[in-house]
Amino acid sequence: MKWLVLLGLVALSECIVKIPLTKMKTMQEAIREKQLLEDFLDEQPHSLSQHSDPDKKFSSHQLKNFQNAVYFGTITIGTPPQEFQVNFDTGSSDLWVPSVDCQSPSCSKHKRFDPQKSTTFQPLNQKIELVYGSGSMKGVLGSDTIQIGNLVIVNQIFGLSQNQSSGVLEQVPYDGILGLAYPSLAIQGTTPVFDNLKNREVISEPVFAFYLSSRPENISTVMFGGVDHTYHKGKLQWIPVTQARFWQVAMSSMTMNGNVVGCSQGCQAVVDTGTSLLVGPTHLVTDILKLINPNPILNDEQMLSCDAINSLPTLLLTINGIVYPVPPDYYIQRFSERICFISFQGGTEILKNLGTSETWILGDVFLRLYFSVYDRGNNRIGLAPAA
Repeated sequence: MKWLVLLGLVALSECIVKIPLTKMKTMQEAIREKQLLEDFLDEQPHSLSQHSDPDKKFSSHQLKNFQNAVYFGTITIGTPPQEFQVNFDTGSSDLWVPSVDCQSPSCSKHKRFDPQKSTTFQPLNQKIELVYGSGSMKGVLGSDTIQIGNLVIVNQIFGLSQNQSSGVLEQVPYDGILGLAYPSLAIQGTTPVFDNLKNREVISEPVFAFYLSSRPENISTVMFGGVDHTYHKGKLQWIPVTQARFWQVAMSSMTMNGNVVGCSQGCQAVVDTGTSLLVGPTHLVTDILKLINPNPILNDEQMLSCDAINSLPTLLLTINGIVYPVPPDYYIQRFSERICFISFQGGTEILKNLGTSETWILGDVFLRLYFSVYDRGNNRIGLAPAA
């Protein structure tokens, strides 16, 4: 799901793999400079079961945090391997990268996969189209060998983009997307990357986890096949998934200063690494922005003086009986020494079939505060304060 300000509308064996994510600079400023912000609107490891295995493999490689708006990292496709930067996205389920056949400006600014240079590539006679809030891609399916760190999947079906809309997809710093949501969101007849890791027993446990940091001294990490508990404080609180499509859970309230600002009668929340902000119904977000920022600057309801941060309320989210505070220094981001940006965005009213009239997306603003574990074996999400 790409609410990157990016909302997606489409629609691991014996190893733990950890992929560190490093920080590049925060993205709203660069996006706003291009007048695209509105359109752009994400010790040893121990397994989940706590046993240790001296034969477990450990693999890590660097991912980048581009301006606190998106986390992405390196995978390879083909034989010999061709390298791509992909957004590891819990809000979608498909893997795709640009193809050499794509001549769109959006493709020309990114690395493109050349099937002719891979001895293991197999073409598939199926055209695809994926539509995101940030743009769209049209292309074809193929299969090839995919590698993430030390994890290798042969005959993985993926998309090759042959035509991409300009705009946000043209400006993003990654080449493609690797979806980590449920297979029901994937292109019909295909199996997502994580499901192949799980089903083929490439990984020892059907889980993955994210530690997303905004501090340069702390390298952010995604791990497959187990959980390194040194990345969180206290015990994980488990939340059942309410609908096995997105990583979707029930939320019971949202308050600020004791006042209900959303989810007044219960709602659904999608936990989404591919979304930068906190996203909700437009009318509720409008009210929150007015509450936080009664005197906006630059004629923009999301822009305020950074001097105001210390006087702003903490947002309290109640999920499965646990209160998760989001203080203002997390939901406010700096453009400069004096000008700040409120990381709320409207638009979830366009999401359908999530089993509720009110939906919120808990993007990277939330996930930088809370280490998150995605347990496909038990259809649940684990949250704990990030270390």
